[in-house]
Amino acid sequence: MKKIILVTGASAGIGKATAKQLIKEKHIVYGAARRIEKMRDLREMGGFSIKLDITNDNDVNKAIKRIIDEQGRIDVLINNAGYSVYGSVEDVSKNDARQQFDVNLFGLASLTQEVLPYMRKQKSGHIINVTSIGGKIYMPLGAWYHASKHAVEGWSDCLRLETKQFGIKVSIIEPGSIETEFGNIMYQPFLNRSKGGSYEDISKGIVKALKGANNGSSSTSPDVIAKTILIAINSKNPRTRYAAGKLAKPILFCRKWLSDNAFDKIMMIMMNRLS
Repeated sequence: MKKIILVTGASAGIGKATAKQLIKEKHIVYGAARRIEKMRDLREMGGFSIKLDITNDNDVNKAIKRIIDEQGRIDVLINNAGYSVYGSVEDVSKNDARQQFDVNLFGLASLTQEVLPYMRKQKSGHIINVTSIGGKIYMPLGAWYHASKHAVEGWSDCLRLETKQFGIKVSIIEPGSIETEFGNIMYQPFLNRSKGGSYEDISKGIVKALKGANNGSSSTSPDVIAKTILIAINSKNPRTRYAAGKLAKPILFCRKWLSDNAFDKIMMIMMNRLS
């Protein structure tokens, strides 16, 4: 059965892989991102593209209106757009911290609020929020990023309970280490924030560790997450959470069963080995 699906962050990585997978499955797919020129391949495959900044309310309103005008409904919203701000709590500016939450939480929330009235009216819908295992764990110098992902996890749980009465499903996707441009974009700003300061040495070590975790041998193709999202969409009773990708399940297992102090030690050992 064809579904009308909106995927944010569809210009690269998980978003693009997901949009492609869904187009191949014959769904009607709208890929959305700020870099519309990066979604030409989606259009060539038979999908649609929308220029969208999820922090811009006018963009959000126009995107949903277009889909409703053209298709009459929206069945699945995949909130995938996001990025990371790394740096010590001391070094990250308030503006950078606010922008992190504007994109990773408030932008996602704005788009969801715009979609919900239509899903309530049709008495069906599926909202899929792509967080990260970073929404359950933590690492040094990632306070603002991890806080935003932890927030999406809790926000999604509340949304699931609120919307169940209207036939709307909510699922969370928790990727592990994935091959994307995500890390490359955040490395240099991360190093710039700490340059000449008290956290410069640990910042260099963590960047090295993150690069090690995201190289080809230590990470997973975005296609793995795309296929996981497809499983959630095709399920009559989708799970509330899906963890997928390299290291996702073992790390979440450790976080669930180990004490905070024990988990702290494991994270630092991993960082030291990779750096």
